[in-house]
Amino acid sequence: MNEPADFTGKVALITGAGRGLGRALAEAFADRGACVAANDISPVNLDLTLQHIQVAGGRARDYIFDMAKQMPVQNMVDQVLTDWGQIDILVNNAAVRPQFPLLEFDAWDWQRALEVNLSGAFYATQLVAKAMRQQGGGVIVNIAAALDPGPGLAGQSAFYASKLGLIGLTRAAAVELAACHIRVHALCPRQPAAGHPEARLADLVERVLHLCSPAAAELTGLVIELPSA
Repeated sequence: MNEPADFTGKVALITGAGRGLGRALAEAFADRGACVAANDISPVNLDLTLQHIQVAGGRARDYIFDMAKQMPVQNMVDQVLTDWGQIDILVNNAAVRPQFPLLEFDAWDWQRALEVNLSGAFYATQLVAKAMRQQGGGVIVNIAAALDPGPGLAGQSAFYASKLGLIGLTRAAAVELAACHIRVHALCPRQPAAGHPEARLADLVERVLHLCSPAAAELTGLVIELPSA
């Protein structure tokens, strides 16, 4: 078995780190030596994420910003760079999941899902990639959704439309940013991470860690669909 990746000296920015997959990723990167910039819109859940990391001896700071608008994302990236001096890894995990029948979907909820799930990832990718270009490279992982979402598709039009848009963003960004030594991937679980059993969540975390590790240094543009089991 390969040795676990060591991220000592790296800075990982994880959006949506207040719970679920985001929290698990923040804790895992910190456990492997990374300095973690943990983002969420509310401090309530993020406080617990930081507490877990700090009790375990890791290094992390919270960044409470709304991913839906460009200026807050810009402020977040600027603050992370001020605090840590670099960003080596970005995981675009922040998401909202309004659930309404298509014929009853409110325009505000639809727009909010697009802004957080897709536009926020675009803003973060663009801004962080500029810093990574100056640093000589980095890794970006987008948490998207499976092309075949299974039976839970009803009421999920905004979530899946926005999350599947991340696949297109990933492929385009991987091509454009390759010359800057920035690797871009998408991980596509069938269900939202918060709904997975503990073992399933651990599998998602390990896959993200691998994509960000030196073992995957020659890979970019991967869109990895995960099985339902």
